[in-house]
Amino acid sequence: MKDDHSIKGINRREFLQSGVKYSAAAFIATLGVTRLLGTPHMQTVASIGNVTLNNGIKMPILGFGTLYLNGEVGEKCVADAISLGYRLIDTATIYNNEAAVGAGIKRSGIAREKLFVTSKVWVDDSGYEKTKRAFETSLNKLGLDYLDLYLIHRPRGDVKGSWKAMEDLYKEGRIKAIGVSNFEPEQLRDLMAASTVKPTVNQIETHAFFQQPEAYTFLEQNNIKMEAWSPFAQGRNGLFTNETLTKIGKKYNKTSAQVSLRWHYQRGIVAIPRTSQKAHMIENLNIFDFVLGEADMNTISSLDLHTTQFPEWE
Repeated sequence: MKDDHSIKGINRREFLQSGVKYSAAAFIATLGVTRLLGTPHMQTVASIGNVTLNNGIKMPILGFGTLYLNGEVGEKCVADAISLGYRLIDTATIYNNEAAVGAGIKRSGIAREKLFVTSKVWVDDSGYEKTKRAFETSLNKLGLDYLDLYLIHRPRGDVKGSWKAMEDLYKEGRIKAIGVSNFEPEQLRDLMAASTVKPTVNQIETHAFFQQPEAYTFLEQNNIKMEAWSPFAQGRNGLFTNETLTKIGKKYNKTSAQVSLRWHYQRGIVAIPRTSQKAHMIENLNIFDFVLGEADMNTISSLDLHTTQFPEWE
């Protein structure tokens, strides 16, 4: 499978190998051979902190996204990610990979209660009864008894009917937390006005080039956790070779990807980067041993282009 970070001619691995002090040898020396090879149940997991959702449930602040990771590749990637210490695993009905994700979870051998699994109901299944059926289908494909987080994927169709079904499933204990994805503040206000359970999460596009400060402020004020579904913008607009991010990375001997994830982390944003490469999974975990200074945080804030990098998804 082609590396998912090969976007518009930008291959993260080629970039890291060719420049700026980030040789493979140094990377291996820093992490250790055992960590690179991904020995199961490594200590890495202890370094991933949690955020507490507004219903008291704890959610890892860094997780593993699975969009485009299907079949045997998806199964292996999920198992690899868990072996390296990831505990938050994100999927969705529309990804058509819930069976592969479930197989990867089973293959990992880790206890279910140590994981935080998210899935999402798609637009075609909006409405009370359809959402209930979609939930059961997702659980069956994943091979799980419950979900930690279930989201409305997009604010379309019978959103309130879907939310009522999710509220009922939540009250039955079959979902630990419920939330939304790709909702704007006004859409969230409308949903909350008709809800008995407050959304815990809004999973949206947010990264250095599209920071969504208004959404960030609204979510902070309403104690709803912001989650980044594309913290690297899939490498668009040259994120992995961005001069500003690369320059900041040199100060800390980190990559632009690590700087990007650390920027999310320091703002309390949950991030779910996706990769099919184990080396990148490790790289993405290696962000907890440095702190971006205030000047660096402000510099990254200045990169905001105030526009989506995924116009085809709007």
